[in-house]
Amino acid sequence: MRKRREMSEFTLSFLDVICCGFGAVILLLMITKTVQPQIIEASTVNLEGLVADLQEQLFEIRGETRFLNRDLNARQEQLSEYKERIAILRGQLASTKSRYDSLQVESNTNSVITEQLAIARQSLTAEQKRLLAGLEVTSNLIGGIPVDSEYIIFVIDTSGSMFSYAWERMMQEIDATLNIYPNVKGIQIMNDMGNYMFSRYRGQWIPDTDGRRRVIMQNLRNWNVFSNSSPVEGITAAIRTFYDPNKKISIYVFGDEFTGDSIGQVVDTVERINREAADGQRLVRIHAVGFPVQFIRAANLQTTGIRFAALMRELTYRNGGTFVGLNDFRP
Repeated sequence: MRKRREMSEFTLSFLDVICCGFGAVILLLMITKTVQPQIIEASTVNLEGLVADLQEQLFEIRGETRFLNRDLNARQEQLSEYKERIAILRGQLASTKSRYDSLQVESNTNSVITEQLAIARQSLTAEQKRLLAGLEVTSNLIGGIPVDSEYIIFVIDTSGSMFSYAWERMMQEIDATLNIYPNVKGIQIMNDMGNYMFSRYRGQWIPDTDGRRRVIMQNLRNWNVFSNSSPVEGITAAIRTFYDPNKKISIYVFGDEFTGDSIGQVVDTVERINREAADGQRLVRIHAVGFPVQFIRAANLQTTGIRFAALMRELTYRNGGTFVGLNDFRP
């Protein structure tokens, strides 16, 4: 009986422990189920707030991006303007360097030019002596140039080198030439290609009046038509168009270079069309004035200027005129 009572007490105690354990488990499950929805709900609320903050930040970033894009576009336009200004400044710098190099070349070649001009003057003196040999000096000679013509034609080189560097001096020489012919019966202005300054007087003489002379000088200032820097076409056109056995005509050639192929061919062509009259004189006198524009360049680039001087000296000698080589192309 005592053993059964002890076993019964032990069994009840064990059952109490087991029941308490199950009760604790049940309490834990109940606590877990009660707290879990609260945690999830709180997490959901926090996440929604975080999403709202991120969306607000995203909107702010988008706004800043638009502002930065506008600023970037403005900077790019400003950069393009700067690049354009840099390109212009580089062009101006290159032009200045080119001008500086030209001045350096001019400075380095002054001695060479002086020597060449001295030789040209000596040759000119010899040519004048030959031209004047056996001729009676009368009032029709001014500076060794015969001025007995009643009609004068100007054949002017309108190339870029003449127009850019020697145009003012050329106009002074034209005016001086007109002054030594105070009264003529007709004037004509052509360029070295045979183009007329006044198209309505094509093939005709321009009447010589004070008003006409003023108009000629005014139009001459801006007369910049195409030229191949060779006076051949203008000389031959003037002779063929205006020669008249009953008129005394002089052609004045103003230029700085000859770019043609052959000096001898030009001389022969002019001699063929400008025939000798019965008294041995040519039909038309040819005078020339040379401007030393090409001699500011390096020595190896002066060929066309030297060839012009050689051509004009031979043409004027063969056609009863005089070649004058200027020592400066500046006014």
